[in-house]
Amino acid sequence: MLQVCAVDTLNAHHLAHGQAHLMNFRNHSLTAAVAGTLLLTACAKPVATLPELVSKTPYVTDSGTLLVHCGELIDGIENAARGAQSILIRNGRIEAVDATIDAAADVPVLDLSDKTCLPGLIDMHTHILEKPETMEDLSVYFTHTYEGTLNTGSEIANTTLLAGFTTVRNVGTYYGLTENELRDRINRGEIIGPRMQVAGYYLTIPGGGGDLLTPGITEDQIPPHLRMGVARGPEEFSAKAQAAIDAGADFIKIIASGAVLAYNGVPGAHEMTFDEMKAVVATAHAAGVKVAAHAHGAAVIKDAILAGVDTIEHASLIDDEGLALAKEHDVPLVMDIFDGDWMLEEGRKSGWPEEFMRKTEETTLAQRENFRKGVEIGAPVLFGTDAGVYTHGLNATQFQYMVQWGMTPMQAIQAATSGPARYLGWGDQVGALQAGRFGDLVAVSGDPLKDISILLNIDAVVKGGLVFKAPPERVKSP
Repeated sequence: MLQVCAVDTLNAHHLAHGQAHLMNFRNHSLTAAVAGTLLLTACAKPVATLPELVSKTPYVTDSGTLLVHCGELIDGIENAARGAQSILIRNGRIEAVDATIDAAADVPVLDLSDKTCLPGLIDMHTHILEKPETMEDLSVYFTHTYEGTLNTGSEIANTTLLAGFTTVRNVGTYYGLTENELRDRINRGEIIGPRMQVAGYYLTIPGGGGDLLTPGITEDQIPPHLRMGVARGPEEFSAKAQAAIDAGADFIKIIASGAVLAYNGVPGAHEMTFDEMKAVVATAHAAGVKVAAHAHGAAVIKDAILAGVDTIEHASLIDDEGLALAKEHDVPLVMDIFDGDWMLEEGRKSGWPEEFMRKTEETTLAQRENFRKGVEIGAPVLFGTDAGVYTHGLNATQFQYMVQWGMTPMQAIQAATSGPARYLGWGDQVGALQAGRFGDLVAVSGDPLKDISILLNIDAVVKGGLVFKAPPERVKSP
């Protein structure tokens, strides 16, 4: 019998609050099912026993054995749904996917025969130790503690998993290396959350988009743990990259251009030089580690691709030559085309700095138009939301924007499953419902190929064969 912890009513409140604001700027009515979703907290003592929910911590990760019956299956690879299928997971890994699999006597069964099953979703651009409220005054980071930051990350990791995202790439945090510890606690089963790849900290120039210089604050007033990746020149950047790798970074994140949500940055302009980018890439690739480049400007993007980076983040102002280069070099564009609406709506209400609002207006529509162009020419485009500038848990809103701006629903789903899995270097681990991969899946009511918005309403979440969310009375214990 699996156990469930207390409902996290605080998370449920914040998610419902975020959705209420989302409806203000989207001509789409979210169902009450999402706003009312009960989110579980990681806790030490169970308060109830329900076989349909795995819940208490610590738990043994990727240890689940389970047979899942699906009414429809989208496997993340094939371009059409496969009809009714069953998925047998043993010890965290998918053993078989077939239309006819009978349950062994010792295998619990999860009945999703009226649902559509998909691979666990992947968000390639998250900040799950940070919240949008900090945008009002970036100096609040100066007072954040290590454990306080991890507590925030723990709450958000839980929310992210239960929203259907079983894998994320966390592309940096201001408090250096806290994301490494969050990843490790999740991997040890101490915290409920998605699989994570982490950068450790941002590599950025002094006063750049990954630094926290704010009006009226001098460099010596900023705690050093917030500036671990600040560097100048190829040698310093190479050393900072190596230090991040030595500390356990899964990839390196560079701030190549100015940022929208930073003071005095110009999104279209270089912050790092070509030689600095090239030095970071050489160091990272020598260690078998990839490089993600924050880059808005057309010239910056082209330099970053030619310097050898592995992904371009945002790509708001990319030009036709840059799109062609991305396609030629197979460098994915991770374009967060949803959150501009959130930033403009909520940022104004919350009093975000006017500079941030102006730069958001200058990049939002351009990014969406360039997204459409990228899809049209067949450049690799992956799902990434910049989670942290909007209320966490709404990641799947991005799917509607991707379809609106040129993708088919299946393309959008593959951009959040098998596509990112390959570029993460986990192409044989996650991203598809296929034998040998981790038993990560989600389920929804209805057909997301007809209405992509239903991915906002995740009914079931399984990670490593363990059930973290399911409709009542759907699990039959052996």
